[in-house]
Amino acid sequence: MIAISAVGLINALGNDADEIAANLTRGVAPGMRVREGWLQGQPQAVFAGVDATLPAIPAAFSAHRSRNNQLLLAALAQIQPQVDEAIARFGRDRVAVVLGTSTSGLDEGDRHVDLTLHGRESANWHYAQQELGDPSRFLSRWLSLEGPAFTLSTACSSSARAIISGRRLIEAGLADVAIVGGADTLSRMPINGFHSLESLSPVLCQPFARNRCGITIGEGAALMLLTREPQPIALLGVGESSDAYHISAPHPQGEGAIRAIEQALRDAGLTPQQVGYINLHGTATPLNDQIESTVVNALFGETVPCSSTKHLTGHTLGAAGITEAALSMLILQRDLPLPPQDFSHSSWDETLMPCGILTSPQALARPVILSNSFAFGGNNASILLGRVS
Repeated sequence: MIAISAVGLINALGNDADEIAANLTRGVAPGMRVREGWLQGQPQAVFAGVDATLPAIPAAFSAHRSRNNQLLLAALAQIQPQVDEAIARFGRDRVAVVLGTSTSGLDEGDRHVDLTLHGRESANWHYAQQELGDPSRFLSRWLSLEGPAFTLSTACSSSARAIISGRRLIEAGLADVAIVGGADTLSRMPINGFHSLESLSPVLCQPFARNRCGITIGEGAALMLLTREPQPIALLGVGESSDAYHISAPHPQGEGAIRAIEQALRDAGLTPQQVGYINLHGTATPLNDQIESTVVNALFGETVPCSSTKHLTGHTLGAAGITEAALSMLILQRDLPLPPQDFSHSSWDETLMPCGILTSPQALARPVILSNSFAFGGNNASILLGRVS
């Protein structure tokens, strides 16, 4: 069994695990607010940002200077002692890095183009900043590692896939530990891309609510350290599928999502009744919430508590899978109350299949959490975490 020995995260809920755990319990996201300059045609819209002063990237790493990589350093700082111990114990060639992203340094590339189009100098830009492989390349170089290092980009399931791939590397004997996770940054291109698909909400998103109209995009990063050695929290099971139904719409019967969840349950040797909470993908788009509620109802009925936390973190795109797995780990680690869905702006959509949506905080009755990530192109991933001691 692969276990999780450390977790570090930063997002709109807070700048480290302690802040995030406290604000998750309160249902308050300090970084979720109206922001300017991101959405074309509208001067203001709600986005979930990180307002912290992030670690600087020195000149020796200038080709890797991006906000994405700064977010990764902020998450890394929280687990640095455990990472240093793993490197000292197993060697630099036995530590893998597997990350997920959708944007990498795309925002830096956008700013470079804007400057040059207006005849201004763009002295800080380097093409490597926006390459999708840069986050893992940067982190591996930052830590002077020699083990496997690669980045996955499968839209909103990217960092969930990174967790799965890190586990496989350890099980295959290619690494003793794996640093897995991901980061994504607010960027005009995906923001306006989602807006062109009529999937972006200019106000706070409302998952599973009657008046939901789209996602709230957020930024953030999270890292986990995977190990073979027993730990209180383990990666119990994983599942993944690709239904390839449509480039942006989910399969109408949720076939790929069902396969991913069932595979995770089989991998863990668990029944649906043994799951204590489901962190839903829950993007607040009309189709996603409709299909996911149908899938959860079919597999779990109404008995398993579930909710989406995207009204607190925003949809962090390629970092969504690791962000929500990390929140799930905090709930297990710290015995936090389960986060309810926010229906203060719009009531539950009664046309959706009933699926155990939480309307008030409650304790985790069974120490097993399922976290779902369903991406464009029908790329689905499900992660089961659990308390084992």
